[in-house]
Amino acid sequence: MHRRFRPHPGTATEADVVAAARKGRLCELVDGVLVEKTRGYYESILAGLPIYFLHEYQETDPLGIVLAPDGMTRIEPGLIRMPDVSFHAWEHFPNRLLPAGAFLERAPDLAVEILSPTNTEKEMDRKRGVYFSGGTTLVWQVYPPERRVRVYTSVDAFVELTEDDTVAGDPVLPGFTLSIRRWFERAG
Repeated sequence: MHRRFRPHPGTATEADVVAAARKGRLCELVDGVLVEKTRGYYESILAGLPIYFLHEYQETDPLGIVLAPDGMTRIEPGLIRMPDVSFHAWEHFPNRLLPAGAFLERAPDLAVEILSPTNTEKEMDRKRGVYFSGGTTLVWQVYPPERRVRVYTSVDAFVELTEDDTVAGDPVLPGFTLSIRRWFERAG
C-alpha cells in the first residue's frame, strides 16, 4: 500500500481518483486518502488468469460482468475500491444496462485480492469488512508465496485452501471451480 501525498491525505475526492487514473495511476480512495495500487508482474498474471477462466465459464450462460484490477467500484460515497478481480451479477443491473461514469455503484458479488508483499493483514481485514458490509458474498484472498487461497464467506469466516485444493464460486457462480495448482502453474 502506497499513500499519495497530493492531494493532502484526508482531502482527496472521487474526482482525484479519476484524475490519477487518467495519468496512469491506479488509486483507491479510503478516508480521503489516495492509496496507490502497486502490483508486480507475477501478481498481475495471477489476477489475469481468473478473469480468463471466469469469462470461459460464462461462455454459454453469462451471469454477470468481470472486472480487472482497474475496475473501480464505489462501495459508499467517498470509498472507492479496486479488487484485483471482481464479479458483478447481472441481477443488479436491470436490463443488463451498466451505469455511465467511472465507478460501479456497488460492492462486487465476488472480490479476489492477490496479496503483494506490501499488503498487511490489518489492511486486508478492513477491505473484507468494507466488501461484506457493502453486500459482497464471497472474497478470495490469495497468498502467492505460499500458493494458498483463503475463501471468505463473511468478514472472519474462511476456509484455507492449498494448491492441492480447488476453489469454488458457489453460491455466486454456481458450478465454477478452479484448481489452485493449475492457477499457479499457469502463472509460471
